[in-house]
Amino acid sequence: MTSTEPATEAVRRPRVLSGIQPTADSFHLGNYLGALRNWVAMQDTHDAFYCVVDLHAITVDHDPKLLRKRSRIAAAQLLAVGIDPARSTLFVQSQVPEHPMLSWILECHTGFGEAGRMTQFKDKSAKNERVSVGLFTYPILQAADILLYRADAVPVGEDQRQHLELSRDLAQRFNTKYGNVFTVPEAHIIKATGTIQDLTEPARKMSKSNSQPAGIIDLLDDPNRIRKKIKSAVTDTGREIVFDPENKPGVSNLLTIYSSLTETSIEELQNRYADSGYGDFKKDLAEIVADFCAPIAQRTKSYLDDTAELDKILLAGAEKAHSVAAHTLARVYRKMGFREPVRD
Repeated sequence: MTSTEPATEAVRRPRVLSGIQPTADSFHLGNYLGALRNWVAMQDTHDAFYCVVDLHAITVDHDPKLLRKRSRIAAAQLLAVGIDPARSTLFVQSQVPEHPMLSWILECHTGFGEAGRMTQFKDKSAKNERVSVGLFTYPILQAADILLYRADAVPVGEDQRQHLELSRDLAQRFNTKYGNVFTVPEAHIIKATGTIQDLTEPARKMSKSNSQPAGIIDLLDDPNRIRKKIKSAVTDTGREIVFDPENKPGVSNLLTIYSSLTETSIEELQNRYADSGYGDFKKDLAEIVADFCAPIAQRTKSYLDDTAELDKILLAGAEKAHSVAAHTLARVYRKMGFREPVRD
C-alpha cells in the first residue's frame, strides 16, 4: 500500500518543525523566551509541527516511568503556553516510527568524521566517560526529524546551527544521488530576546543541565518560590540599574527578563528605575514573573488532571504527523530500492 499525504499538503504555508526534550518536570523561563514564545507566534504564519522528542532523551540513562510522565508534562506545558492543536500538529516523537527508520538511512549517508565534528557531542562526551553511540548519532536523528516533514524552516539558536547544517547537507546529498525527495531546510532566526542567564551565575546560560535550582525560574514554580528566587538573584556592585552585560551581568540579565515579559524597552526600564535600588526593581520583577507563570501552571495542571483528553490530543497529532512522515519515507524507500513498509 502506498502512503499518501493529504491533498491539502499540495498547497500549504511554509512548514516549520521544532522539538523539545522531556528531560525535566518543568520547562524554564529561558525555554519560553528563547524558543516556545516563537513557536506560539509561528502558528499564525506557518504549517507548524511541534514534537516532544523523547527518543532524543534516551542518549543517557533514563527511568522509563519518569520519561513517560515527563513526556506528558512537556506536552501539557506546550498546550498551556499557547500551542493550539487546531493550528499546529503537536505529537510525541516515539509515536511516529518513521523517525528512527529514516535516521538509519541518513546514518548510512553520513561520514564518520562528519558526525564526529559535531561540537555538542565533543562537549558532552568530554564530561562523561560512558558515552552512547546514540549521543554520537543524535544530530542525524535530529536531521531525520526535520527531513521527514520536509520542513521549510527550523527555529534555531546558535547552539543548533551546526546540526541544521548537517540536515541541509544530508538533504542535498540524498537529492543529488537519488533524486529530489527532501526539502532543504532554512534556518528561522529566532527573534532577538537576549539569552536568559542563570540567576545565581549570570555568566552562564539558564539551563537544567548546568544550573542549580536557585538559578532557574521554572514555568511551574509557585509564586512564592519565584519571588524568593528573584529576591536572591545575583546583582552587582553599585546600585545603578543599567544594562551592561560585561560589567553588570546580574542586573543586565534581570533587565532582559523584565523587558522580554513586558515588551518594555531596556532604555525605558533604565529610566523608570533610575532613582531606585535593586530591592524595588526585584520586587516589581518578581510580581511580573509570578503573574506570568501562574496561569501557565494552572493550565498545565488542568491538562494533567485529564490525561485521557491529553492523550487524545497527542494521538491525533501523532496520526497527522505519521501521515506526512509515512509519505516521505515511502518516497525514500522507492528511491533506495527498498520494498515499501507494511502498513496497518
